[in-house]
Amino acid sequence: MKIGVFAFMLLFFISMLTYVCIRGGQALSTFGASRIIFIISAIVLFLMFFVGMILGNYFPLPVAKAITFLGNTFLVVMIYLTFSFLITDTVLIFNKIFHFIKFDVHTFRFWAMMISSMVIFVALCVGNYTFNHPQVVKLNVTAEKSSQNKEIKIAAISDVHLGISIDKNRLKKYVELINAQQPDLVIIGGDLVDRSIIPLERQKMHEDLLQIKAPMGVFATLGNHEYYGEGMDRVEDFYKKSGITLLKDSAAFVQNQFYIAGREDDRMNPSRKRLDDILKNVDHLKPIILLDHQPLFLSDAEKNNVDFQFSGHTHKGQFFPGNLFVKRMFELGYGYMKKGNTAYYVSSGLGLWGPQYRIGSQSELVVIDFKY
Repeated sequence: MKIGVFAFMLLFFISMLTYVCIRGGQALSTFGASRIIFIISAIVLFLMFFVGMILGNYFPLPVAKAITFLGNTFLVVMIYLTFSFLITDTVLIFNKIFHFIKFDVHTFRFWAMMISSMVIFVALCVGNYTFNHPQVVKLNVTAEKSSQNKEIKIAAISDVHLGISIDKNRLKKYVELINAQQPDLVIIGGDLVDRSIIPLERQKMHEDLLQIKAPMGVFATLGNHEYYGEGMDRVEDFYKKSGITLLKDSAAFVQNQFYIAGREDDRMNPSRKRLDDILKNVDHLKPIILLDHQPLFLSDAEKNNVDFQFSGHTHKGQFFPGNLFVKRMFELGYGYMKKGNTAYYVSSGLGLWGPQYRIGSQSELVVIDFKY
């Protein structure tokens, strides 16, 4: 199944690259050298994307970061150029009927590509700035079934994707941002690890995660990306060294006040426990916080009297038009919702996968005033 999906995506991207090279070459047809340079550059950068993804761990970190950044950036550029060329082709088709373009076809293609390239460049600059400046989102949640008259501050993060791109230096900034909120508790909604655990071990990122200051502890659940690496044993060992309590289809009773439960990722572990089995020994009169990486089965939390569910995974589409697709793929693709007595929040993530651009989404740390 995974091989089939990878083969389909590879064929899809190769088709997109071919289309971009053909249309880009046509737009630059009167500039011989520029045309050749464009096509060769596109192919090289396309290969960099796969080299960085597959062989990144075999390069020194600075080299791996450069290859990964360039390859990932081209992925976004290729997608946007595809949209641009499709629009250009559509306009030219209508022009054959209505004859509203005064330029010849080659001139029109050239200027359409130049204008599109400038727009893409500006979008990338803004998107990279947005990624590098995470927002702090404030949220108030009250556990309606409890009356302990207590309130704690929770720092909630998801989709950090630590690895080659999100490296030790960036992690230090994230930890500083978390500690600046002075949280009582920190929760992580999955995909702390990007894919391979090797870059985290080499950079000793556990040392930075140990600097998170949260008197009530740091709790996490697994996302889908933790399953893509060198085995769950090394992942779990990394969490342990980092001082993070990993909840795998289990629940923890925090300071005899409330529960935090964590579910395994549904797509990566279809045999994960039912939520009612995870919570069967839980006192349902106490507040319950649930960590579930993918916001797929929201009704489970409501049926099991969960007070607050925190999820991630969607990245809010990460870059346009992904945010539009996310809205249609999930009941709640981003943000806050309440159903019955259960409050939900789906985060766009503190880090991100792949291209370091946020276009139509934001990097965020969620700070929750939780009353119970």
